[in-house]
Amino acid sequence: MIVKPSAEGIAAAASAATKQKGLPPVHLWNPPFCGDLDMRIARDGTWFYLGTPIGRPALVRLFSTILKREGDAYFLVTPVEKVGIKVDDAPFVAVDFEVAGAGADQAITFTTHVGDTVTAGPDRPIRVVRDDSGEPSPYVLVRANLEALIDRKSFYRLVEIGEHADHAGARWFGVRSQGVFFPIIPSAELG
Repeated sequence: MIVKPSAEGIAAAASAATKQKGLPPVHLWNPPFCGDLDMRIARDGTWFYLGTPIGRPALVRLFSTILKREGDAYFLVTPVEKVGIKVDDAPFVAVDFEVAGAGADQAITFTTHVGDTVTAGPDRPIRVVRDDSGEPSPYVLVRANLEALIDRKSFYRLVEIGEHADHAGARWFGVRSQGVFFPIIPSAELG
């Protein structure tokens, strides 16, 4: 008999698998694919199950700890099962940040809507994608191919601490964190 995956079953398995401190080692788990779950993460970070927003932050946090990306596909994984979910843009949203230090010693630490903190740097880059109209979508890498979309208010705050610097043979406006310059827009386009 084939059992259809459910959010409740995944939550129970995830809860059992995440008893240790820190994030579970999802990169080590390669269980069989059990099918897709009617779960979606909207661009604003809202998690939906069967078309209804998941209203329990602790449950969303639990699911976020067992999220894995393979190519362009996203999965919730436990040691014994793997189910596909849909992600509209990025699975996380960076809702705030703090700056410590200054100049080359400056470090920008983001907080996501599920409580993760990550400091941008060589292993956690910031990137900005612009659509056809030029509208920017900024991201920071949170963990293992999983990014957070930097929310609008935080992006505006980043711009306030930005600087112009030479990058890849051109002048760019961007931000620095942990000694790395992250370009946002060519300086020439700022007028």
